[in-house]
Amino acid sequence: MKFFIDTADLAEIKTAYSWGCVAGVTTNPSLYAKTGGKLADFEAHMVKIAEACPDVPVSAESTATTTEDMVAEGLRLAALAPNIVVKLPICAESLAATKELKKHGVNVNMTLIFTVPQALMACSAGARYVSPFVGRFDDIAEDGIEQLANIVTAVKNYYGPEHTEIIAASLRTPNHVTQAALLGADIATVPFAAMEKCLHHPLTDRGLAAFEADWKKVTSAQ
Repeated sequence: MKFFIDTADLAEIKTAYSWGCVAGVTTNPSLYAKTGGKLADFEAHMVKIAEACPDVPVSAESTATTTEDMVAEGLRLAALAPNIVVKLPICAESLAATKELKKHGVNVNMTLIFTVPQALMACSAGARYVSPFVGRFDDIAEDGIEQLANIVTAVKNYYGPEHTEIIAASLRTPNHVTQAALLGADIATVPFAAMEKCLHHPLTDRGLAAFEADWKKVTSAQ
């Protein structure tokens, strides 16, 4: 399973990318708003992200609401950098836009996926990625992991990763990441704070402290 970082914060992206394990970036309007960014600076900001990690896909989301506008904005976003992926929310208009964008060689990440039919329709329209959400199910006391399991099974029944990859999204904890991996999601897109938590475990910290203490004994004995 590949790790994407789910943020629009350039500093977080650069830090996570420097670790060597990040294979992509996902952003959305809410994440961009958290950075304090302005509308006029959005495209320039996406260029900065794309340039900061030029060898991995970077999802930039369209806020258009009609098929024609989604296609136009998608083409404009894709032209910003060769690694830009156009992110669209699942709806009738975006399905048609996805089919058209694919004709132009533009990869689409279909987001806000919550059901098996939504995921399969996105795949059928030609989406390169589908992003089923986990944490938002938990917010309404439903089992997001179970829904992810259903989507992974259904998509992989009919499509291979060369056609569509599954991005497990709205992951908030290391356990979410673990479950996504066990279920066979191709990608986990993870906020920076949760990705940091994935790095740590009390036994790792305890073991490292013991190694350092023992090595000091070795060096002091010289």
